[in-house]
Amino acid sequence: MVMLLGIDPGLRFTGWGLIESHGNRLRHIADGVIATDAATPVPERLKILHDGLMALLALHHPAEAAVEETYVNRNGSATLKLGYARGVALLAPALAGVPVTEYAAKTVKMAVVGTGGADKDQVEMMVRRLLPGATIRRSDASDALAVAICHAHHRSSRLAWSA
Repeated sequence: MVMLLGIDPGLRFTGWGLIESHGNRLRHIADGVIATDAATPVPERLKILHDGLMALLALHHPAEAAVEETYVNRNGSATLKLGYARGVALLAPALAGVPVTEYAAKTVKMAVVGTGGADKDQVEMMVRRLLPGATIRRSDASDALAVAICHAHHRSSRLAWSA
């Protein structure tokens, strides 16, 4: 059994989700968001994200982490700010000695829903189905759990092939 942390980075809301994976069985542990105030300067917001992720890592001690890759949108400023948050999401587990894997959004959707073009509602519905008892309050947390589920599936496939 291994505990996995999924992270959906965002400067306003960074979603996180913890699951346990035992073979192809998954169990929801916890999920939530780390929120920052848009009126706060970016360096302070990044520190809030960092401190929140480090506290999660210290509390739960996941064995591995997975982060959703940034998609590029038309607003260059928004993409850059998302990149800052993503950098923190990659750095925090690495600082804690936790291996980090990255997944494209389409790969996450394919692993959870079965199609890379799924919308947020479809992803959340499947996350709830795959993790009974999960009380998801924000789509950012649902997306983070989807990243963790994707990592669990890819991880077990890699382990099966290396056996």
